[in-house]
Amino acid sequence: MTTHKLGWIGIGRMGYAMAQLLAKAGYDLSVWNRTRAKAEPLASYGAKVVDRLTDLAGCDIVFTMVSTGKDVKEVLYGPAGVMSAGTAPRVVVDSTSISIPESAAIRTELGKRGVQLLAAPVSGNAKVIKAGKLTVVASGPKDAYDTVLPYLNAIGSGVTYAGEGELARIAKICHNVMLGVVIQNLCEITLLAQKAGMQRHAFLDFLNNSVMGSMFTRYKTPALVNLDFHVTFTPELLRKDLDLGLSAAKELGVPMPLASITRDLVQTLIGNGHVDQDFSTLLLLAAKASGVALEPENMPVGDGLS
Repeated sequence: MTTHKLGWIGIGRMGYAMAQLLAKAGYDLSVWNRTRAKAEPLASYGAKVVDRLTDLAGCDIVFTMVSTGKDVKEVLYGPAGVMSAGTAPRVVVDSTSISIPESAAIRTELGKRGVQLLAAPVSGNAKVIKAGKLTVVASGPKDAYDTVLPYLNAIGSGVTYAGEGELARIAKICHNVMLGVVIQNLCEITLLAQKAGMQRHAFLDFLNNSVMGSMFTRYKTPALVNLDFHVTFTPELLRKDLDLGLSAAKELGVPMPLASITRDLVQTLIGNGHVDQDFSTLLLLAAKASGVALEPENMPVGDGLS
């Protein structure tokens, strides 16, 4: 067991599940969240819940999993941030989905304070984490990566080192652009099969067992079959990542027509009021455009994680 003192900032759906794995593994973990009550259950797994961000300044490694780049800056070096009292951790590991310029600016600012930044965005959600199938892509100084790797392995089933700088950010952006394009296409072909007379569960069973099936298509099958749209990832978050991808594509001169069309469809979904449900509600939008009446099929289909 390594002896690094770990700090964790951000206990949302993802942050809680990731921090819980570190606590369960027996690591020396201190946790801060804006709403303390959300972090308190982690104490039962051995984590220490702290009241001030500065209480994490003595940690060797601090993980951040918050909402925006602005939040990352605030919790790390804002007026009441971790480093506001003059003490700083050796390494910050940030898993927040932020833009490449934001990440570069944070890296520069941390560097002035002698702190290394490891960008470490992840693929998955709370249920994927509990199933032990979260994946991580990391970029930054190789020595920082080597130091943090045991903790990333405790969180995820696969960790990829992308290299120096912000390469992990572009990897996550590309990943989530594909997420949007694939779910839209999956909705379209499922409706095509239904309108031709096939039941959705039968079509998706065939697809999932074919070479085109994937962990993602299996995971989304219950939502598309039984219209269970509890949130794993909101349309607004998907729009944000599609915007990040299209912005990077514009800067680098890469045409992305499918991503652009998908972004407009996600915006239409949001405009129709689907903001508090899962992004797979794109099925409802496509069904309306296709003249298809959707009803839950109430079939016991698996999500590939259990």
